[in-house]
Amino acid sequence: MRHRRLEHHRFIGTRDTMRVYDTDDQAQAESLLARIEAYDLIDRALVSTFGPDSLEEARNRGFRPA
Repeated sequence: MRHRRLEHHRFIGTRDTMRVYDTDDQAQAESLLARIEAYDLIDRALVSTFGPDSLEEARNRGFRPA
């Protein structure tokens, strides 16, 4: 389950907590979607995607796994 605006990305980071979520993990995806909605993270530009779309790249940018 992925957010419609982020459907092509597996790893999504939130800049307010510097956590990265694996959207292929159902629990992490649900947690991320709840945070996006509750805190309006997309409209506040507090969501990051990574290229390449990998956990290693997220870690390189200072994000920690959720």
